[in-house]
Amino acid sequence: MRREGPIREILSSAPAWLSGGGQDADVVLSSRVRLARNISGFNFVGKSDISERGAVMNLVRKNLAKAGVIAEDDKSTCWLDVSKLDEFSLEALKERQIISRLLAKGHRASGEKAEQDPRAVVVFRPGERVSIMVNEEDHLRMHAVRPGLTLDETLAEISEIDDKVENVLEYAFSPRFGYLTACPTNVGTGIRVSVMLHLPALRILGEIEKVKRAAADMSLALRGFWGEGSDADGDFYQLSNQTTLGKTEELLLSEIQGSIVPRVIEFERKAREKLLNQRREYTEDLVYRSLGILTHARRLSAAEAMSKLSEIRLGHSLGLLQSPDVSTINRLLLLVHPAHLQHAAGRLLNQGERKAARATLMRETIC
Repeated sequence: MRREGPIREILSSAPAWLSGGGQDADVVLSSRVRLARNISGFNFVGKSDISERGAVMNLVRKNLAKAGVIAEDDKSTCWLDVSKLDEFSLEALKERQIISRLLAKGHRASGEKAEQDPRAVVVFRPGERVSIMVNEEDHLRMHAVRPGLTLDETLAEISEIDDKVENVLEYAFSPRFGYLTACPTNVGTGIRVSVMLHLPALRILGEIEKVKRAAADMSLALRGFWGEGSDADGDFYQLSNQTTLGKTEELLLSEIQGSIVPRVIEFERKAREKLLNQRREYTEDLVYRSLGILTHARRLSAAEAMSKLSEIRLGHSLGLLQSPDVSTINRLLLLVHPAHLQHAAGRLLNQGERKAARATLMRETIC
């Protein structure tokens, strides 16, 4: 079960966005910027056949090398042919948010197998700060992610790569509408700006629905830890723009990083102060009870582990706990999931074994 080659190297350390650094890191786990691009002269992925998607993948690989974005002998980047990866490797990459569920599944007609569908991902190492999915919903989905509230630096990094690619590939572009994408909500700049927020106090005080409604009123989406269609495991939420048409990248960034996210951060911090000042005994009991479970339990589900890690992370931000530190807590948020547990164990684990392994991981790491 221990992976060899690139997958093993990727799984050997936590991604940089879980380091616990960056501005406002007590509330903002990470900042992510995604660009959606399509290549002129080809059908969108959902309307193309296998041969056309294969041609796109080969063209992209050739031109990423030509642009200096990847190099075959450069260990700082890794091209992974997703169609050739086993289920374990796909699950591990999904857990690390390097690939989406759609890329893992692939686009295939009835009777075709996943391994027949041409698709790939480029991973930038170390730290996995940048990844490029090929033949997901669009021909190219380029992501950059950094710890804390660092959207401006994150945008600058992915824009530099985008410019290099656009120098060698002609993108599908309309003078009237901007970059053309498979989903109409991405047309225009093709940009999706998001931050991963830790909002335990707002959830405890019953204020999280107000945040969701306010986000919707501003054409923003507040989703769970895994993005669209997911629940807020561990009180982690992704806040992102829903439309890209009619707004420049600079305006989107200014609205989200300069105005909207700081307001959410302020609401969460005030809620934490309220818990500490008006409900201190309840809050201390919550934090120390969660710590006790994580350091003494013999079986833990992923959902329970995420919930308890969220609560001790809250305790750390309130000064109730000094250990474990935030980077350790963040790293455990990833390691509690099935593929990472099984990689550490070196073998496949059934559900009961995973619960036991998860509890052992907590005791050995936190104690």
